[in-house]
Formats: sequence, structure tokens, C-alpha cells
Amino acid sequence: MEDWYTTHQYGPNTFKLYRLPVPTPGQVLGLIGTNGIGKSTALKILAGHLKPNFGRFNNPPAWYEILSYLQGSQLLHDYFTRISEDKLKAIIKPQRVDHIQREVQGNVGELLDHYDEREMKEERCVDLELNQVLDCNLSSLSGGELQRFAIAAVAIQKADIYMFDEPSNFLDVKQRLKAAKVIRSLIRPNSYLVVADHDLSVLDYLSDLICCLYGIPGAYGVVALPISVRNGINIFLSGYLPTEYLRFRAESLNFMVLETPQGGGSAEEIVTYARYRYPSMTRTEGKFKLRVIEGEFTDSEIIVLLGENGTGKTTFMRMLVGLLKPDSDVELPDFSVSYKPQKLSLTNFSTVRDWLSNKIGDSYTDPVFVAEVIKPLHIEPLMDKEVVNLSGGELQRVALCLCLGKPADVYVIDEPSAYLDSEQRIVTAKVIKRVILRLKKAAFVVEHDFIMATYLADRVIIYEGKPSVDCTANSPQPLLTGMNLFLSHLDITCERDRSSHRPVINKLNSTQDREQRAAGTYYYVED
Repeated sequence: MEDWYTTHQYGPNTFKLYRLPVPTPGQVLGLIGTNGIGKSTALKILAGHLKPNFGRFNNPPAWYEILSYLQGSQLLHDYFTRISEDKLKAIIKPQRVDHIQREVQGNVGELLDHYDEREMKEERCVDLELNQVLDCNLSSLSGGELQRFAIAAVAIQKADIYMFDEPSNFLDVKQRLKAAKVIRSLIRPNSYLVVADHDLSVLDYLSDLICCLYGIPGAYGVVALPISVRNGINIFLSGYLPTEYLRFRAESLNFMVLETPQGGGSAEEIVTYARYRYPSMTRTEGKFKLRVIEGEFTDSEIIVLLGENGTGKTTFMRMLVGLLKPDSDVELPDFSVSYKPQKLSLTNFSTVRDWLSNKIGDSYTDPVFVAEVIKPLHIEPLMDKEVVNLSGGELQRVALCLCLGKPADVYVIDEPSAYLDSEQRIVTAKVIKRVILRLKKAAFVVEHDFIMATYLADRVIIYEGKPSVDCTANSPQPLLTGMNLFLSHLDITCERDRSSHRPVINKLNSTQDREQRAAGTYYYVED
């Protein structure tokens, strides 16, 4: 890259950002790219919180120099002219919502009253299900509640530029879609909206245009020109940018689902597969009651648990694993389990290499495991790091490696996509699928990323009821039947993209949406 492409550099031998996203008034611009590629930096520059220095970190340019540099792009020149004159007010929903609790304190309801410049607090609290926490102190909110508070706080303020950095973190599928609708409600003819997120289905649903960012994470990032949302996401997945004749990833990422052996095997072959049955059971925790309807599963099968936060998915998993006991004395099937919990601990002071060697010594050096798990999850660069110093995404990948490396009959994996970027999520889903099929074992997975969930699932368990009060875990259902029921609860329809085979949530009241609703086919897969 030539230096004249440089938009910003923090210092010598540090990350460089090349070019900038070009926002368009009246439309939502989505930013897509791996972690460490410059999305948050681009948002700060577009918000006017960070002046672009064009690589001159020792001698930052004045505004007149910045505007002179941007004359080649009329849209960016006009945009930053207004930024420099303080004629555009920008608000950013930060990526790390947990940092909000360090900077802001007080009662949730009173804080929202303070931000409510548009007199829309009541409506947004209903949309984002915040009414039950209005009397709480901000410091007591969970990650999901804090995320919804942050989105509401931005959405009720008056601004010309609204920016949302990873708004889907900590939210379930239903909450992500509600948040997307709130964000799109901010569209006005003269307003700018920019969103960066790793959930591709949500980004597709709420965006009009997409900017792909590519490069080497932590070293440099390049911003491509904005294009239509579906083409933009497909280009990101393909790893090839046709407008620049550039391949930025060696392999394309597609969602062609591997056939399970049961799907194509003979009756004689199917009989040889181990079959397990778990009984109907209940679990009461305080005011919450979970009812589990009996079900059965076989090996070489992945069952995905779908439901809102607080419906008991993790509770069910912990019962299967043996960490929680049902209310009554029921007999659970006898199988060995490997469990990756939702919340990961950072108390281990050994290196990743020592941790893996001690926990999964045989798998750790097995050439097949190295090729199928360690290399795709990029564990090797982490080997000499102390576990306690790993980032959220690094710890997630190591924990998944530990889980899959332990010999077991059933693999229980709670939210494998948490803290991973969009590219890592797809790779992780493929790793899980490949290992389960090769080992001919069973897996239960909780996943809120819609694309990951549909790729992984052979069958699904749908959770219904009132979250945190009274919920039911249904028996495992076939993917099409279960997804149709789940999407009908969410009141959305979905089809598969013909190019990448990824599931795409249809825009509300689009022709495809109306046709699928009329046919009662909420989850549509072409033959």
C-alpha cells in the first residue's frame, strides 16, 4: 500500500487504516470485517471523535488540509466539512458495553430520562424490553440488559449521525431483530447510520449498503467501496473483491451443509448408531421453572437449542452434563460428556501449550486433530501465551479446542460464537461439524448467531414460554419443522442465498416475505 492511501495511523510501526467508508444519508451502511481490521477506528473518524492524520502522527494535519485531501470524494468532502464546522452531531454506541458501567452510574430509568431528547423513552423501552430494569442501578445489569440500554440511550437522542458498534453482542435472536428494527427506525432523509457487527444475518437484515474491510488484523485494514448489502456480504464470504481484482482470503466461506451419515445411509447402517434417550424432567430455580419434554438423539448428530435468553437452555445443558439435578429423581442416560460452558474462566496462569498438553494430551499431538481443529482455529500463535492474558475471542477458541479434544460420547457446547468475528464464526461452525461427523458422536449446541445455528443443526430443540418464569424445552424436531416453528414465533421469514447458501432474513413485507407467509413456509430451502 502506498502512503498516500493512508487515512490514519496511531504511531510508528502501528496499525494503518486505508480509505474510509462512505456513508449515504437516508440509508444504513454496514461494516463487515474481521476483528482488528479497523472498523472501530473508522467509526471514530466518521463520528469526528478522531481526526484522520493520513499517517502524519507526529505532525497531525489541520482541518483545511484534511478537507483538501478529501476533495477527490465529494461525499466525504461534504461530510467532513460539516463535521469540521460542528454542523453534524454524532453518537456512537460503543463496542464494549461493559465499559459503560465504569463511566456512567445511576438509575436506569433516570439515565434514560436524561438522554430522552426525542421523547421516545417509553416506546424504546417496550421495543427493547427494558421496562423490568428501569428501577435497577446500571451497575447491576447483565451484558444483554446493558447492550439494550446502550442501544436505547443512543436511539432516544437527537443526532445527525448514529453509529452502532457490534449491537448484537449478548443478545438472543429475538432481541437482535428487535434491536435491528430500532436502528432502522432512525432512518431519516438527512441522517447517517453506520453499523459494524459480526452477525451476518442481522447485518444483512438492517443494512442497505455494505463496506467490506480487509487486510491483516492488527497491521492494516483497507476499506472497499460500498455496494448493495447482499452482494457485499457474498463478496466478503467469497474472499474476492471483483472491483479491485483482489483476493483477500485464500479460501471462500460457504454454507453448503455436509450430509450426516444418517441422511444418506442405508437402514442397516443406521441401526449401528448409538441411540440415547433422556426423560421428561423439571428444574426449579427460585421463581423460574423449566419443563423438559423427553427426547432422544443419536451419534453423528448435532442438536441446536433455540430460544430467548432466560428460557433455560444452559440449565438443560447443565442437567445433561450432571452439574444440576432435576427436581425429581429421574434416571439420565449413561454417557460421557465434554462440556464448553457459556461463561469462561480466566484464572489459569499456565500457558496455552501447557494447558492443552495437561488436559487433552493425546489429541493435542494427534495430526488429524491438529489439522481439523488447532490449525483452523489458529491456536498455534497462542501457544506461549498465558491463559489468563487471552482475549475473549482467543479464550473462546482455546476452550472449544479443549472441549473437542476430550474423548466423549456427547459434546455440549454453549454459545461457541461469543467474542468471535464473522469469519471465525464460520470456521468454528465448520470445525464443530467436521469433528462430530468424523468421531461419530453427538453434540448439543446453544447458538444465537442464526447463520451458525442453521449450519450446525441436524435437529433443533425449541424453547417456549415466559423467560425467567416458566418455560418448556420441546423434544428434538427435524430442522425444517423446528426452524419453521421458531421463525413463526419471531414473526420473520427466511430463505437461502443461492450464491453462498447462507440463510437470509427477508425484509418485512418484501415480495418473498409475503409469499412465504402466505404459504406458511417461514423457513424456505430450495430443493
